Amino acid sequence: MEGSSQSGRERSENSRGLNISSVVDRNSRFCYDSGFSDVNCLKDQQGRKTIGGSSSSKDVSLRHWLDDPERSVDVLECLHIFTQIVEIVNLAHTQGIVVHNVRPSCFVMSSFNRVAFIESASCSDSGSDSCEDGLNSSSSPLPIESGIVSDSSCLQSSSGHMVQTLEANKNRHIEEKKHTFPMKQILHLETNWYNSPEEVDGSPSTCASDIYRLGVLLFELFCTFNSSDEKIATMSCLRHRVLPPQLLLKWPKEASFCLWLLHPEPSSRPKMGELLESEFLRTPRHDLEEREAAIELREKIDEQELLLEFLLLIQQRKQEAVENLQEIVSFVSSDIEEASKMQTTLKIKGGSSLEPAKRLNPRRTDITEDDDSGSSGSRKRFRLGTGEKSDGHQDESQKPERQIEYKGSILAKSSRLMKNFRKLETAYFMTRRRIAKTMDKSTSRRCQTSTECRSSGTATERSSLSNLSSKRWYKEDGQSGFINSYLEGLCKYFSFSKLEVKADLRQGDLLNSSNLVCSLGFDRDGEFFATAGVNKKIKVFEYNSILNVDRDIHYPVAEMANRSKLSSICWNGYIKSQLASSNFEGVVQVWDVTRSQLFMEMREHEKRIWSVDFSVADPTMLASGSDDGSVKLWNINQGVSVGTIKTKANVCCVQFPVDSGRALAFGSADHKIYYYDLRNSKLPLCTLVGHNKTVSYVKFIDSTTLVSASTDNTIKLWDLSSCTSHVLDSPLQSYTGHMNVKNFVGLSVADGYIATGSETNEVVIYHKAFPMPALSFKFNSTDPLSGDEVDDSAQFISSVCWRGQSSTLVAANSMGNIKLLEMV
Repeated sequence: MEGSSQSGRERSENSRGLNISSVVDRNSRFCYDSGFSDVNCLKDQQGRKTIGGSSSSKDVSLRHWLDDPERSVDVLECLHIFTQIVEIVNLAHTQGIVVHNVRPSCFVMSSFNRVAFIESASCSDSGSDSCEDGLNSSSSPLPIESGIVSDSSCLQSSSGHMVQTLEANKNRHIEEKKHTFPMKQILHLETNWYNSPEEVDGSPSTCASDIYRLGVLLFELFCTFNSSDEKIATMSCLRHRVLPPQLLLKWPKEASFCLWLLHPEPSSRPKMGELLESEFLRTPRHDLEEREAAIELREKIDEQELLLEFLLLIQQRKQEAVENLQEIVSFVSSDIEEASKMQTTLKIKGGSSLEPAKRLNPRRTDITEDDDSGSSGSRKRFRLGTGEKSDGHQDESQKPERQIEYKGSILAKSSRLMKNFRKLETAYFMTRRRIAKTMDKSTSRRCQTSTECRSSGTATERSSLSNLSSKRWYKEDGQSGFINSYLEGLCKYFSFSKLEVKADLRQGDLLNSSNLVCSLGFDRDGEFFATAGVNKKIKVFEYNSILNVDRDIHYPVAEMANRSKLSSICWNGYIKSQLASSNFEGVVQVWDVTRSQLFMEMREHEKRIWSVDFSVADPTMLASGSDDGSVKLWNINQGVSVGTIKTKANVCCVQFPVDSGRALAFGSADHKIYYYDLRNSKLPLCTLVGHNKTVSYVKFIDSTTLVSASTDNTIKLWDLSSCTSHVLDSPLQSYTGHMNVKNFVGLSVADGYIATGSETNEVVIYHKAFPMPALSFKFNSTDPLSGDEVDDSAQFISSVCWRGQSSTLVAANSMGNIKLLEMV
């Protein structure tokens, strides 16, 4: 046959043209990707495992299966495997192709005894060296589509998968050492065992050579061995047609058929047609068909079980979704009912029904001055703006304008609401679930103290969001505190539509390249604000003069020079003219602003100080945090530190609670926030874990509610009262929408609003109730030559500060531009 003398390259080309997909589909049905999950539980009619003791749910090579020391010979099982291989070889011969590699290591078996042919590098005709190099890969066959692939293509596939299977091969090699048969040695010898006598003599391979290899394979199917030495010796004798006595006695018909296939003369071996029509393969055909039918039935059962399990999983997940939706609908309905009751109560108090537009605009209503449910300041401005007379009667001439104003306000709010609808919805559900869970826990216990119970009617900033574990959530008249809180947050979120520039602070040294403002601060009355930064100066400006005077340059009312760059400033909340600062040399300084003189200087830190803060409750107490990993407490009456807290990382910010001088929080470069009771400073009272990078700022909203900012692009809200195990890892809220990955961009809180900077050169405002920005304002640079505003991507906001509890704040960027902004 011409194909017998082809080179390896020519065989490769012919092999690509061979299509045995019909054989694979009919007799092999082999899934290369997944394998089967129930190998160990598949048994034949006699109770034996269908794959000789295989403990793996993956497909195995026929070589592994044959050499399993626990394998027992089942006639029908062996004939079923042999018949499949004969049909695969016959299909190749009908297309004029010699298979060459009819060897166990080139076949794989599924858990249902489905056989498929592969040809990996270890099974190629390149010699024993290649077989030795690819031993492990042969035991883990490579996926193919056609059933037979060429030598070259298999070499490419093997190299492509080599990296992926490296670890698996290492583990498999360890297991092989424990095996009775040394697989590496067996596979090395397999080529010699399956070479026909004519191939050993140097003659080319023919179809008759494949018949010889089928004889060797049939012998291996029906003969088992107790040791590798016995196997090697017996397989060596097989070339001389010497069969072991136990095979001749136990399987005489099989042994006789084996000798026919192993005839040393190629012409004396049966042709493929004779082999297929032989009584040896035809006689058990009926039994094989029954076995095949049983296997197919088991496959269908398993497929149906897989489908059923899949459908049940879908049902379970959808049922969980239904239950979740039912829970959501339940508490939404409850809140709707509660909101309706509150609305009815307000209507009764107002004495008349409110128009829908007025209900959507709570800042502009016709409720009388003595009604305490709204903002009197907003009402007064409204009446003056719409021509309403002091006796409460409306000027008819102003009615159309008033309606237009209503529509404009409603549409504006509706637009912002719909734009942020999904985020508002997410915030609602997140907060509502948390409250519902907390309320479930609180139903099993009562208020522990009468003071705690009496506090239920007190409306504080924190109780609107953070105090979820007590009866505060139900007011005395039975109205839900959550509804009031969410409504309050929603109203505040939509109360303002933009940030407007009230004044630009123009300084003489604005063009100085080192004009970065690191810190801003208003004094206790909001009359003055101070700036400090890398220009080594503290400048104090009068707020009203900046607003009222339109000047080319604004001069400070006080200016204090420093030897080093300044990192932080803080006003004393009791002594109006006193201001503290920290610098890059690790020095804390206290200044008398009225005299523009240094009042006190404290040098105990070893490195740069990032933050300094006065206690509001105890104005003689000062705290500072430094790169030396320490927080120092100072008493300005003594001029020395009165306490030190040592940490393992740089301290970037310190903050006293608004109502206590006995507690302190600080943020660290180790991504954590530490909250200490200063009466016992050995261990933190609570550690807040949740940021992924350096914590740059911490600010107290009230005594137990804390806001932190980090260079991980987030701001987080924490409830310290929920810390029960000295570690708190669940923030109440996480705010995203600004950019902060490498710079300190400022943080300030007032009346539930959180102001921060962004590395996009924007000021961003959040309300504590919602995770997305409420307002933002972009700083644009002014070209000194043209006077036009330009966007400089290198600039960022470096500091922000609210003016007390007002809607006004001051903000500065990295170029030293300072603006007074107001929410309107």
